[in-house]
Amino acid sequence: MRHQRTGKKLGRDSAHRKALYSNLAGALIEHGRIETTEAKAKAVKPFAEKMITLGKRGDLHARRQALAALRSNDVVHHLFAEVAPRFAERPGGYTRILRLGPRQGDAAAMVYLELVDFEPTPSQYALSRARQAESAPPAA
Repeated sequence: MRHQRTGKKLGRDSAHRKALYSNLAGALIEHGRIETTEAKAKAVKPFAEKMITLGKRGDLHARRQALAALRSNDVVHHLFAEVAPRFAERPGGYTRILRLGPRQGDAAAMVYLELVDFEPTPSQYALSRARQAESAPPAA
């Protein structure tokens, strides 16, 4: 029986699951939004929130704990220098899950896991389309 056992196994052994959490949380911190399955997003959300809370603490011990969990100096630096200060006044709830619908190949429920202050930047494709529309002569 799994009484009082929190967390999901996600079909992986403990080392693989730990690496998955680290990689997904690192990508979320670096990019602000990731697209993943609903099960993975629900599993990694508390982990990512804890990393942001470590970033808000800002001391050396918190930085070393974040580095042990995220395994990337660049991500930890980004977390402490840019992400955590944005959430200084927020007591928690740094991320949200937005449902996207089923994945084409296997109908897995896909979601965006994003930071609550995430502002999507226009994609290169959208920018090039806008430039083409400006430079094209108006249709008569």
